[in-house]
Amino acid sequence: QVQLVESGGGLVQAGGSLRLSCAASGRTFSPYAMGWFHQAPGKEREFVAAISWGPGNTYYADSVKGRFTISRDNAKNTVDLQMNSLKPEDTAVYYCAADQRPSSFTYYALWEYDYWGQGTQVTVSS
Repeated sequence: QVQLVESGGGLVQAGGSLRLSCAASGRTFSPYAMGWFHQAPGKEREFVAAISWGPGNTYYADSVKGRFTISRDNAKNTVDLQMNSLKPEDTAVYYCAADQRPSSFTYYALWEYDYWGQGTQVTVSS
């Protein structure tokens, strides 16, 4: 059983920064990749960023490219999301996800991922 726990959310002013962290645990945890998604009230869950566990290749949604940075620490089984230059439209619940057994790595797709965290709230005030 794999468990993912997000932390680091909070309230910040526009232009500010937050660093989210996701900690993974479980005997069977051996991901191909991990990702971050967010979901605002009344909106669909959207892809934010992803990183492959081995080579560390990174992928970003156009809306966050240049502002957010995803990173991972394989030894600690953690993945972080550094969020800079935050905008009010970034306000959402942010979810960490793990891709355990991809057939083809469609990094932006919800259905690609096998495990999900509980989410952490990020609120950006204007």
